[in-house]
Amino acid sequence: MEIYLDAFLKGFNGTLNYTWKSICFEVNWYNNYFWGLIAISLMVWLLEILFPWRKDQSVFRKDFWLDAFYMFFNFFVFAIIIQGIYNMLEVSFGQLGITIQSIAFFNIQDWPLWSQLVVFFVLLDFVQWLTHMALHKFSFLWHFHQVHHSVKEMGFAAHLRYHWMENILYKPLKTFGVMILGGFEPEQAYIVHFIAIAIGHLNHANIKLTYGPLKYIFNNPVMHLYHHSFVLPKGKFGVNFGISLSVWDYIFRTNHIPEDSGKIILGYHGDENMPQGFWGQLLHGFTKK
Repeated sequence: MEIYLDAFLKGFNGTLNYTWKSICFEVNWYNNYFWGLIAISLMVWLLEILFPWRKDQSVFRKDFWLDAFYMFFNFFVFAIIIQGIYNMLEVSFGQLGITIQSIAFFNIQDWPLWSQLVVFFVLLDFVQWLTHMALHKFSFLWHFHQVHHSVKEMGFAAHLRYHWMENILYKPLKTFGVMILGGFEPEQAYIVHFIAIAIGHLNHANIKLTYGPLKYIFNNPVMHLYHHSFVLPKGKFGVNFGISLSVWDYIFRTNHIPEDSGKIILGYHGDENMPQGFWGQLLHGFTKK
């Protein structure tokens, strides 16, 4: 039991200390995810203000401050809480003989840096795409994902408005993706991290971007808006599941962009029953339907 307690405290205290050092500018700028998130958020918000796609939408749109709170809760507060539990699970798997080396499919440590980053980015994005599809496909997961889809006016901060249970799902699967690479995470993985945040913010922003022919590779605000559409194509449980990349949707034919006016109703059937406050949404998915 002591080994589990030590693992929990190590994860909890380590993440807490690193977050505090980030806030105090005591870590390298490229590893400072706290101020990096703020910088990217302000830049994308400025683009929303200067080049709004839906011009009748307020700068401080509906649920703006709730979504801003979610950004810091999901990215930092919950990460501090949950890291200790992940460390305990790592100890448990180790005692069962399941290690990073035992499930590694291939190793990319000797590859050129650019190829390491590309493989790292693409593999993790595909794992997240599969997870995202599962959140829509299975009803017990969809109840948690409804928090994200209860957004009625889209803006950059909606990117990180999601139920804390999604952290429980995404984190282990992303870790599994890293383990497939032999547990290797490129030294410059912060590049992938910040690119993913920027793409996610832009996908939810009130900006009209399609990236021309690159729309078949990278997700974009027009494509992702229809992921949040109240009205879905007949027989579909969802469309446009891409996180950073859209290529998976085009490959597996889950893409859907009927037009690009941006004037569509967002949400899902029954979203009027979603609690309006953070604490109510925190328990959503566990309460009786």
